[in-house]
Amino acid sequence: MKLALFDLDNTLLNGDSDFEWSQFLVRIGVLDRELFEAKNLAFYEHYKAGTLDIHEFLDFQLKPLSRHARKTLDEWHKQFMREQVLPMITQAARDLVDRHRAAGDICVIITATNSFVTAPIAREFGIGHLIATEPEHKGGEFTGSVADVPCFQGGKVIRLESWLAQHGWNWGSFSDSTFYSDSHNDLPLLAKVKNPVAVNPDDTLRQHAERHGWPVMSLR
Repeated sequence: MKLALFDLDNTLLNGDSDFEWSQFLVRIGVLDRELFEAKNLAFYEHYKAGTLDIHEFLDFQLKPLSRHARKTLDEWHKQFMREQVLPMITQAARDLVDRHRAAGDICVIITATNSFVTAPIAREFGIGHLIATEPEHKGGEFTGSVADVPCFQGGKVIRLESWLAQHGWNWGSFSDSTFYSDSHNDLPLLAKVKNPVAVNPDDTLRQHAERHGWPVMSLR
């Protein structure tokens, strides 16, 4: 049994679904451009620099979910998928996932972006397992808070190992494990798998991959 882990944003997607979701809400008039666009850009720069305060960001990102009914959010997300997400999916990304699925590997998308945004994207790839930051909800509606450990940096390792335990697995359950990622924020998990792969990596991850002899590939 083999484990194939995929980061989502700027890895399987040629773009960042978290960033684009906020930009989409600005574009359709749900969020005020003047108030939110600059903040969204600032958070994205902190993410790329490795200085993101994940709890401050999640407060910013999840609060809008609590202000609207889930039915309305789901309708907006359908439009978001059509207009923003599908154009970010390359054939190379689909082919990579399909190769692992055809081989019978356990395929998992593991992402810092919240599961409301990412669950439909995982379904688009045909991946049934998603480990993401979980928005808290009560009575089917979002509260604006986060549930569980954010799936970010070292939190990805914590959340993955918890998920493995829930399935009766551990690292030793797999003859092989691979993780595809673009970001130095994922170095804690990249260091845990047998086959770390840098995909369209940022400069920090590219340098680390080259020093350690990790494969570097492009899905664009």
